[in-house]
Amino acid sequence: MMGNRYVVEKDTKSLAGERDLPLPAPVLAALKSFRALQAKEKLVLGEAYSDSGYVVVHETGEAFTIKQLRRRAYRLMEILELRRVRLYDARSSCLTYLANKGVPDHILARWAGHTNVKTTKKWYVKPDVEDLRGAATTWDGLHGAATEGQA
Repeated sequence: MMGNRYVVEKDTKSLAGERDLPLPAPVLAALKSFRALQAKEKLVLGEAYSDSGYVVVHETGEAFTIKQLRRRAYRLMEILELRRVRLYDARSSCLTYLANKGVPDHILARWAGHTNVKTTKKWYVKPDVEDLRGAATTWDGLHGAATEGQA
């Protein structure tokens, strides 16, 4: 998005960025549902519908600006009573989740479109305090688990 007004299309930063990714089932189902909704909107508007070719669009078919996407996402988080997170962090959140679930580093890098695993691990896998709890309990095994009454 250029100046929060115009969509500018450009190539990926590297060849590694040009890749096919399998869609998780919930994402595929949501996209199919969204496509059906767009087809209905297109029928209603007829020639007034702007067939932009983008996936996430207004009811009129025009692309959202970044500001509009952000507002809608934050509103949805509020309605669903979810913790508000920056959309910018979604990529890191997804890669951290996959890493915590045991996805191997080379697969994480491929998913992220990186040729170097170190890039993925350094900039995109960001464990938080909850992710560290498992490591904290592992320390209990060093001298045996603390007994009740000991701190």
